[in-house]
Amino acid sequence: MIKNGFFFFVGLLVAFVIGWGGIALGSHKQLGALAPYFDDGEGSSFPTRPQGVAARGQLVYADLGCASCHTQQVRRPDFGSDKDRGWGERQSVARDYIHQGRPQLGSLRVGPDLTNLAGRKPSAPDAEDLLKLLYTGSALHPSYRFLFDDRKIVGQRSESALRLLGSLAPAPGHEVVPTERAQTLVAYLLSLNTSYEFPEARPVAPAVAAKEGAHK
Repeated sequence: MIKNGFFFFVGLLVAFVIGWGGIALGSHKQLGALAPYFDDGEGSSFPTRPQGVAARGQLVYADLGCASCHTQQVRRPDFGSDKDRGWGERQSVARDYIHQGRPQLGSLRVGPDLTNLAGRKPSAPDAEDLLKLLYTGSALHPSYRFLFDDRKIVGQRSESALRLLGSLAPAPGHEVVPTERAQTLVAYLLSLNTSYEFPEARPVAPAVAAKEGAHK
């Protein structure tokens, strides 16, 4: 009985290793060799690698757990209405994430998808919009005031100080200034732009429409 149990355990272990190896190594072979796509019309390759403060901002995004409420994946037309909501002009594909060490795909949408935040038309936010949202919060978005410094004005008012009115305004002689973490986070959010095309992301006919066409 003990002998049979040992071989049963070994068999399970081998099956697990083979299954895991097939998934991990197979996925790496399929996706690991993906390279940026060169667009002849644009004369450039996409996606571009996040630079400087934007690259550091992704670490802040991950640290704050933003992926708990926001996704970064636009679904195919037959999987949802992401495109109709203005979240992206096309579905997300594996190539979109090749420069991201820790893709923030997310699985829950308490807030909107952020895949193409900086490329949305005509309502793409600017740095001031995002900083104010981080500071004040909203009905569905928490306030991250710890990302800002309320400090006494010495000399001239800082150019990066928030313009706050009413009850949100700082005390006389004080200003609210974003910290480096806030600035890098916003730089990262403003780098999220997928307004370019990939061959594998061309529009796919919804499954329902495809089935109806097959029956005609």
